[in-house]
Amino acid sequence: MTQPSRGPINPYAGMREVPAFALHSDEIQDGEPLPAEVYAADAGGSNRSPQLSWSGFPAETKSFALTCFDPDAPTGSGFWHWAVANIPVGVTELPADAGSLGGGLLPEGAVMLPNEMREPAFTGAAPPEGTGVHHYWFVVPALDVEHIDVDPQATPAVLGFMMRDAVIARAVIVATGEFGGAA
Repeated sequence: MTQPSRGPINPYAGMREVPAFALHSDEIQDGEPLPAEVYAADAGGSNRSPQLSWSGFPAETKSFALTCFDPDAPTGSGFWHWAVANIPVGVTELPADAGSLGGGLLPEGAVMLPNEMREPAFTGAAPPEGTGVHHYWFVVPALDVEHIDVDPQATPAVLGFMMRDAVIARAVIVATGEFGGAA
């Protein structure tokens, strides 16, 4: 029996299609390698979330969420690096390091959920040796509700489930990373 082939996995392929809008960053680019700062400290990085801004979302948007997911992690279920719920509609940018533990750079009312390390923070890339190129999906969904009533201790997957019917558009940057990439 052979192992299934690994390749770019689109975690949104089975979800309801919605229009796209623009996601920008001064630090990460679609299809390009992550900068060293966005890698985890134990992988040679600074464990710092990148600056992100977005535009062109639908007029009926009432709030945003933000997630970072690595579907290529060798876990069978991917790896959630970051999740933020309830970003007010008037906020269209998060500065670098907004995902730091404590979330002092997040807007009032935003809720940062625990990542796979069980910390309410951003955790940087750290692909294990021999696992090839990983794809880091930074996603900002535009929602037609002002608030998702998600438990602050819930997982990012629970957030995804709770907001699934409220997503009216989605902005995406998929950056790449691999073992030793922060060196």
